[in-house]
Amino acid sequence: MKAAKFILTLTTSLFVIMGAAYTPSYILESQNKVLVATRNINDKTYNKEFKVKSGLTLKLNLKIGSDIQVESWNKEIVSINARIGGRSAKDIKVEFNETSDGIEVEASYEGNNNRNSDGMFTIKVPSKFNVNFSTMGGDVSLTGIDGLLSGKTMGGELILRNLKGELELTTMGGDIELSESDVDGFVKTMGGDIAFENVTGNIDAKSMGGDIKQKNVKRRNGETIGNETNVETMGGEIIVDEAAYGAKVKTMGGNITINKASLFVDATTMGGDILIKSADGWIKATTMGGDVEVNVKKSSTTGNGDIDISSMGGDVTLYLPADFSMKLDLEIKYDQKHENEVNINSDFKFNEERKGEWQNKNGNDIKYIYGTGSLNGGKHLVKIKTNNGNIYLKKN
Repeated sequence: MKAAKFILTLTTSLFVIMGAAYTPSYILESQNKVLVATRNINDKTYNKEFKVKSGLTLKLNLKIGSDIQVESWNKEIVSINARIGGRSAKDIKVEFNETSDGIEVEASYEGNNNRNSDGMFTIKVPSKFNVNFSTMGGDVSLTGIDGLLSGKTMGGELILRNLKGELELTTMGGDIELSESDVDGFVKTMGGDIAFENVTGNIDAKSMGGDIKQKNVKRRNGETIGNETNVETMGGEIIVDEAAYGAKVKTMGGNITINKASLFVDATTMGGDILIKSADGWIKATTMGGDVEVNVKKSSTTGNGDIDISSMGGDVTLYLPADFSMKLDLEIKYDQKHENEVNINSDFKFNEERKGEWQNKNGNDIKYIYGTGSLNGGKHLVKIKTNNGNIYLKKN
């Protein structure tokens, strides 16, 4: 059966704890990340089982604040345990329906009373199953499922382990953890951190205000076009352990570290340092206010091996093989305050030119230092520009 594409949307709201009538307590176990909630005498509980076929869909439409925990098992049964608690628990209606596509669960308020509630849905599904969900407030844990996953939360954490299939996941204010999985698609958070570990597949990560870290993340073998590591955050640090098919990374306010990359690196930060420890391929690195350090491992590449590095306010250090084939285009722009502090320092021969007269641009007096040269055949363009910083060219 051909699987349709997943859209995973997650929505969380704040828990309001009122006196002793209902006191939820959530425990996140360090190893298994299983969501656990305490019970209360006022809770409403539901227990349902449905015989199903593998490959169908579990659809959750929870218009209340609820955590969701879905795990796979080796039965063609969907087992649902739901607990609803809080001051407004009596005003919540929960419905379970069997359809030709699978099982649908809906939870919603009846009446117009002050809405104060939360829930916990603990569900088991066949290992090959699809999940589509929406919750107005809670964490989501998905474990051991092979299928199309879709959903949205406004502020809960996504804990994703041992998954296969396709993901399109969004949380408005929580962290995302993805591990031990073989998946495609994307995950996105508006205000949390993202961590990938031991993941295979073509999956992108975006955060509007958190750190993004990837460790042992691999693209699919034999796929080299359009499957680069693609990471973007509006205000956090980015760390990529390995990008076998290239890396495109961008942050508006943090450091970027790439331990190893092939084919290319396209790295941009508006206010941090860039460190590329090992690269093979073309490089573009831009920072508005930090240092850049790049280590190129191969003397030549079969494709484009050009290097373009720019810093608006820091040093640039580039390590190259001694026989790297390159044409140099180096530039340092500096003001009077930095006149005796900046220079081009190179292990390679080059021609230096210094402009003798101060030039007034945008109200500032500036001068330039230029470096040019062609070495080992001049195959790749090495272009470096910095303001009030040094340029270092070193043999690795």
